[in-house]
Amino acid sequence: MSFKSSLIKVAIKLTPNIIIRWVANLILKGIVELSEFNFDIDTRTAYVQATLYGEAEPIDIWVDGFAIISDEESHQLIIHQAQSNRPWLNNLLSHIVGKALKIPAIPQYQDQIELVSELLKKDSPEQEDY
Repeated sequence: MSFKSSLIKVAIKLTPNIIIRWVANLILKGIVELSEFNFDIDTRTAYVQATLYGEAEPIDIWVDGFAIISDEESHQLIIHQAQSNRPWLNNLLSHIVGKALKIPAIPQYQDQIELVSELLKKDSPEQEDY
């Protein structure tokens, strides 16, 4: 892992979830409000609780196991498990879980895509099933 990606990984681990929620709520004001957010880059797990604007009940989303698979020409995101407290969202997630989703090659963002690919590359034995 490069020094740059190692530094970013440490920054991700040290950033308080409340800061992430605060920034996300500023950016997404009038669309959605995040009330809970947890992200663990080492175990590749994430949890988000969000309330869509105009809705009364929050939506919960759990993601367990995700990685980026790269070759010399492309990058693909794969999610091992994901679920929600909403049946319609579970149906949507069932269409993407376990499938390699191609990350579009956007020339002006190629450096950022490479960096994220390095951070989330499949590198541990338990990730081999993803």
